[in-house]
Amino acid sequence: QVQLVESGGGLVQPGGSLRLSCAASGSIFGIYAMGWYRQAPGKQRELVATITNGENRYYADSVKGRFTVSRDNAKNMVYLQMNSLKPEDTAVYYCNFDHGGRLDSWGQGTQVTVSS
Repeated sequence: QVQLVESGGGLVQPGGSLRLSCAASGSIFGIYAMGWYRQAPGKQRELVATITNGENRYYADSVKGRFTVSRDNAKNMVYLQMNSLKPEDTAVYYCNFDHGGRLDSWGQGTQVTVSS
């Protein structure tokens, strides 16, 4: 099973930027896509952005134009560059890898707090 460790979260003012990183260990055989999810207090976990093994990208409407997902296959890393952050972006952010419909176990996530 792939182990996932997220990092890069923190406290940032509205309009600021953060870059999240996700490191994977173990076998990544069969991965079709890599993605970022977030869960705010009292809300369901939602998909934020994905990048497929063909480098096709998807973004939720709420982050489109502000967030950019990228990957480094040689390092088993996926990143999320977040710009123009808003208070409503406050959440715990998780990465996960999609093995053709099957996700790996969730990691601990990294907290992003956008507040003035």
